[in-house]
Amino acid sequence: MTLRKDALQRLQALAYRQAGYFTAAQARTEGFSYQAQQYHVDTGAWQRVERGIFRLRDWPAEVEDAFVLWTLWSRGRGVISHASALAIHDLGVLDPGSITMTVPQGFRARTPAVRTTVGALPDADVEDRSGFRVTTPTRTLLDVAATEGQEAVDDAVGEAIQRGLVSARALRSRADAFGDRAALRIERAVSRLDL
Repeated sequence: MTLRKDALQRLQALAYRQAGYFTAAQARTEGFSYQAQQYHVDTGAWQRVERGIFRLRDWPAEVEDAFVLWTLWSRGRGVISHASALAIHDLGVLDPGSITMTVPQGFRARTPAVRTTVGALPDADVEDRSGFRVTTPTRTLLDVAATEGQEAVDDAVGEAIQRGLVSARALRSRADAFGDRAALRIERAVSRLDL
């Protein structure tokens, strides 16, 4: 009985760090067989929210819950990026519509809820949040400059510089590595500011 209680406490502690979510694999690691997992779903203690992903019953909803859920879906390999990262950093007015993640080469999982971009992200371009990772403001602006229209870039760059999240110099110095389109959009956005 004590072993089961200890296993449940460890799993709950893990779920608390992940917005109430946990995977079937994490439950197995803590000693919950697939039959035991089904029992907890049947009794209502756990909610099945996606294939292989559960959530503790009555967990309060938070704005960033979806980012944790889809990070677990990616098995921790995906990083929230592009328009979704803009939303997390509260930059610009671009509506992401769906979750956007940057995933490593060879990532094959697909779902209509997540748009994936394949790419390698250096550690310096990633921030850890509670239960998920997101691209830094600088990397996010560069990704958006490479993929979105000028108006979205202008809004986001202006806000980021005004709030002190990035510098014009840092954006300009890295923009060339993201291609001519990104460099041009960053240059236009920065030159429109009254610096």
